[in-house]
Amino acid sequence: MLKFKFLLWMLAKLLKKAAKNNPACAEYIEGKDVVFQIQTESGSGRNFTVKDGKVSSSAGLTKEPTFTLCFKDAATGLAILTAKDKNAFMAGIQNKDLVISGNFAEVMWFQGLTKFLKPSKKK
Repeated sequence: MLKFKFLLWMLAKLLKKAAKNNPACAEYIEGKDVVFQIQTESGSGRNFTVKDGKVSSSAGLTKEPTFTLCFKDAATGLAILTAKDKNAFMAGIQNKDLVISGNFAEVMWFQGLTKFLKPSKKK
């Protein structure tokens, strides 16, 4: 559980940094107003807010997220979120290890946001 919580905390830090330091990311989130959460079935998780060109986050869940990624348990969440295999996310959905609820268009937008978490390639 601790590793899962740490991963979500680091995700928040990386998203904030990308929004602040990467002009392409700043443009991607400009005008966006979305609240989402990543959690386990047992209710442990973190919520994220993208608003006014900034990313904020806090531990715990929010009452009305735009969408939720809910993992079977912390170990499964950690495994899927850190998998090198791009199909792990889809496999998690098919296996019911990951349940997505809420606005699916915003889930797709979030997946686009995650591309800004990858290290930039040095020229």
